[in-house]
Amino acid sequence: MNTRSISLAAIPSIKIHPHRATPARQQRRWLATATRTVTAIALAAVSCSAARAEVTAPAALEPWLGKHTPQLTQFYKQLHQAPELSFAEEQTAATMAGQLRSLGFDVTEQVGGHGVVGVLHNGDGPTLLLRADMDALPVVEQTGLDYASQVRVRDDRGATVGVMHACGHDMHLTMHLGAVRYLVEHKEEWSGTLIAMLQPAEERGAGAKAMLADGLFGRFPRPDFALALHVAGDKPPTQIWYRAGYAMANVDSVDITIHGRGGHGSAPDTTIDPIVIAARLVLDLQTIVAREIKPIEPAVVTVGSIHGGAKHNIIPDSCALQLTVRSYTPAVREQLIAAIRRKANAAAESAAAPAPDIQVSEGTPALFNDPAVAERVIPAVRAAIGEENVVQDEPSMGGEDFGRLGRAGVPILMMRVGSVSQQRLDEYAQADGPPSLHSSKYWPDPEPTIRTGVTATVTAALELFGAP
Repeated sequence: MNTRSISLAAIPSIKIHPHRATPARQQRRWLATATRTVTAIALAAVSCSAARAEVTAPAALEPWLGKHTPQLTQFYKQLHQAPELSFAEEQTAATMAGQLRSLGFDVTEQVGGHGVVGVLHNGDGPTLLLRADMDALPVVEQTGLDYASQVRVRDDRGATVGVMHACGHDMHLTMHLGAVRYLVEHKEEWSGTLIAMLQPAEERGAGAKAMLADGLFGRFPRPDFALALHVAGDKPPTQIWYRAGYAMANVDSVDITIHGRGGHGSAPDTTIDPIVIAARLVLDLQTIVAREIKPIEPAVVTVGSIHGGAKHNIIPDSCALQLTVRSYTPAVREQLIAAIRRKANAAAESAAAPAPDIQVSEGTPALFNDPAVAERVIPAVRAAIGEENVVQDEPSMGGEDFGRLGRAGVPILMMRVGSVSQQRLDEYAQADGPPSLHSSKYWPDPEPTIRTGVTATVTAALELFGAP
């Protein structure tokens, strides 16, 4: 962050002769001069502070957006019509790699799967990483848009599924491209190293982990800061939402298989019924958050799936439960998993059943937005898009693997950009509310979302580069 110097020429000099007798009048004159000097310094400092607070988006950005937003909108629609599932982002990655090469980036593909890393050096200065995710969801689109996805593929199980950018990753890529293109075309406005990170498999919570394991911070310059945007499906596209500190949760998946002894439903005394054990366990699990976690600590234990048996009159040999577990701090995360194991084992033991199988698979760690980065970036974004359009967000128990970059030691900030016009939000309010992200009916309003997202990203980037 640059500071403005105070011109010493504007400050009157003070000449004091300590060994000379000082008449009272001369002493008063010196005192008045000193007072004016201190006042001048204070006013200059205030002026510098005010000037710093009034930083706005670069003057060239608005006309640049006016020229390039239609092209970016068309690019977004092309991405929207060609979604690819997690771990299968081959064409999307190739498209983004080509775009970066055309802008002069040194591009490396196949980083942690289909990940793409572009590096652009522009003199001395900080290293800033801008990240966007590429994967789509197995959802059949029902938006009715003329550029709606018609893609159908076979998933890992061999089933035919629709594919849709129902979480806005196509918009993330478009805003990312707009921001890096502006920065490349206006190198005189910043100095440092820019890293463009295009990440696969965010929806599976695996892409950032894979890229880190493949040398993201070893093979390429280690960033001093990292920024990302995520669309919000319930906010207007003029707004940016942010939260310093914990913003999104640890996400863990727990699979529990309760074992029993099957038999005829008419003779339960000859069996060990795993469905009854599972039913008891579902209720017992709810006491973990209610009675074991401090009330001020956010935590969620949800049983999202329970499967057992195949016929009315047959008690099965086993029953399977699938849980999602959410938390913020590592301590609470460990406490939740330990409590789940204890209660599952206790439920089985209480029915003289064999020990259950318990598998915990780590999803994503909590996303912690660095407070110092937020404190530095947010005032600049406010000045760029309007004080009323930058809003402090509530913490969410959703997950985002961008947080892994923070856990790897890089100060990060993810901001959310509104994506649904106020007119549509008003219409949704008369019905059941706006479609959530991951809905087959969610779609962003492209042009205003692109303009706000690019403006926020460019402004934040220039602030972190310490642009003049």
